[in-house]
Amino acid sequence: MNPALIGVPAVAVLASGITTYAAVHPRSQLFGATIRTTAAPLQLALTFDDGPNPAITPLLLDLLDRYNARATFFMIGRFVRECPELAKEVAARGHLIGNHTQTHPNLLWLSPRAIRSELQQCQSALQDAIGAATKVFRPPYGLRNPWVVSTAHELGMRTVMWTLLPGDWLEKPAEWLTARLRPIEDKAREITNRSSGDLLCLHDGAHRQLNGDRIRTLKALEYWLPRWRDLGLKFVTIGQAVNTPAS
Repeated sequence: MNPALIGVPAVAVLASGITTYAAVHPRSQLFGATIRTTAAPLQLALTFDDGPNPAITPLLLDLLDRYNARATFFMIGRFVRECPELAKEVAARGHLIGNHTQTHPNLLWLSPRAIRSELQQCQSALQDAIGAATKVFRPPYGLRNPWVVSTAHELGMRTVMWTLLPGDWLEKPAEWLTARLRPIEDKAREITNRSSGDLLCLHDGAHRQLNGDRIRTLKALEYWLPRWRDLGLKFVTIGQAVNTPAS
């Protein structure tokens, strides 16, 4: 055996592991810089993916209003086309809208050209619905290949990940999801050990169809929003979290 080949399998495994980390892990910056926390420990960025959803988004907007909470909604372009008035209502209520692609594909397997098309189509849908394109983007499933973040940047958008992804799309009781959100409370009580805050990824829609059931998300937030507020957390959009750090 050629001695030079002895380490090849190990090198291949290492390279595969690095690539997987870069593509999947929300903290990874290997494929490009992303926003993954807020700028201060008492800032909490609530984000919602896969809408707009006529079955849940209006109820969620009313709940957020109750606690003067502003959030960021990463919308799928084809749903924006179907529900432009709902998208417009989200913006009118003071929330930030983000790009979540046109059809919610797994971008990991797409070419640079296909990625650009997905992002541009969603930008066009948002422009038509709310009168402006967006400056923030979240990749479906959080998956990135070497072209995803750079393409978003070329189109004027920053890529947004998260610190907590509790799995609210799973068919579980609301009590299960409520328990999964407890780390936000735990970290809010330890702000002296932290320099940044949480960025929470939830879902107001279901990417396969409109009117997906996300009642468990609503119920969990009904429990936590007043408690997080009482802990001193400030609910901010991604734009606010990046541009106006809390004291």
